[in-house]
Amino acid sequence: MDKKSFLKAGHTPTLLAAFLYFDLAFMVWVLLGPLGVQIANDLGLTHAQKGLMVATPVLAGALLRMVMGVLVDHLKPKMAGAIGQVIVIVALFVAWQFGIHSYEQTLILGLFLGVAGASFAVALPLASRWYPPEHQGTALGIAGAGNSGTALAALFGPGLAAAFGWVNVFGLALIPLTIVFVVYLVLAKDAPECPPAKSFAEYLKVLKDKDAWWFMFFYSVTFGGFVGLASSLTIYFNTQYGLDPKMAGFFTAACVFAGSLVRPIGGNVADRIGGGKRLPAMYVLAPPLPTPPGFAPPPAPAAPAIFLTIVSFGLPQAWMALAVFVCAMLSLGMGNGAVFQLVPQRFRKEIGVMTGLVGMAGGVGGFYLASSLGYSRQMTGSYQAGFLIFAALAIAALIGLTAVKGRWRTTWGAPHLTNARI
Repeated sequence: MDKKSFLKAGHTPTLLAAFLYFDLAFMVWVLLGPLGVQIANDLGLTHAQKGLMVATPVLAGALLRMVMGVLVDHLKPKMAGAIGQVIVIVALFVAWQFGIHSYEQTLILGLFLGVAGASFAVALPLASRWYPPEHQGTALGIAGAGNSGTALAALFGPGLAAAFGWVNVFGLALIPLTIVFVVYLVLAKDAPECPPAKSFAEYLKVLKDKDAWWFMFFYSVTFGGFVGLASSLTIYFNTQYGLDPKMAGFFTAACVFAGSLVRPIGGNVADRIGGGKRLPAMYVLAPPLPTPPGFAPPPAPAAPAIFLTIVSFGLPQAWMALAVFVCAMLSLGMGNGAVFQLVPQRFRKEIGVMTGLVGMAGGVGGFYLASSLGYSRQMTGSYQAGFLIFAALAIAALIGLTAVKGRWRTTWGAPHLTNARI
């Protein structure tokens, strides 16, 4: 990619604003995960309840992404994002002032934090509409690197909770959230070329296109794996290895930073070689695939899958699990960038609604992983089933991608139709 060409092609202040807005929104979206150990101890939650508590904001965010996608096309991205951010700020303020006293109240707060997760449907169209097809992967990768906000929550949340109490963390989160909101209002600018608003019924027409379902499925694995692990790993490291909440948060932050910071790389690589070429390796790298006795390990780059298999059975030391999860998050993060290099190529006129739909599917995948890990632990005493079932979904995605990418390159991804690499 020509760096000068990229800088001239779009609007850098808007790209920065989209990243910061996305980053802080994601920080509060998964906040219940890093605080989950302290909340569970105070409220006496079971493993299943802990899993559902951290998964509720993920599911709410997934469903609200569709709503936010509609608002983006009707009100334009900047205004839609401002409305969502005000709702989140008010919810955190109420939780801070009045406290959270029951499991049910954590779920209600999780529903409102889901609005922050819907920021995905704002940040990506806000950035993408400024850039031509050949720079979509890089632009969306930079904006999408706001995933790193999940690492901020894991890095600081448990320590602040230990020092000031977990309820007060909601109030402390308002400080950076409000500052970034002001920056967003000042810097963000809607692209001059925005598609005309459509009725909700017209949006649903896109679901008649089978490619829309494929993209939703692919993202449910890549992003679902990322956000599901980001929401669950603090509790996992605490339960599985007995780490205190602060240290468990540090371990989680390391994993999440790995996945979020490589997202722009994944988008850039996809711009260079094509998202359809990049994704297969990501699905092979990410899932924990078992190796039958007597069989040789699969060749690189599938080797990291072996380590994730071992994790599903339980590694003896926390640092070993950390190393494996970092590998998984690296592959998932790059996969996220590769998927969203492809979406604007196929659905440029419907980018608002497709961002909402694909993002919704990603959140549903994250909800499944986060909740299934909790239920797996409670029902079987192990996280193994949760990991291995999600691995099967990744293999299904790999098979599906292999089946459709050839058709893509001879239809909407043909060289005479786009400058982007598919």
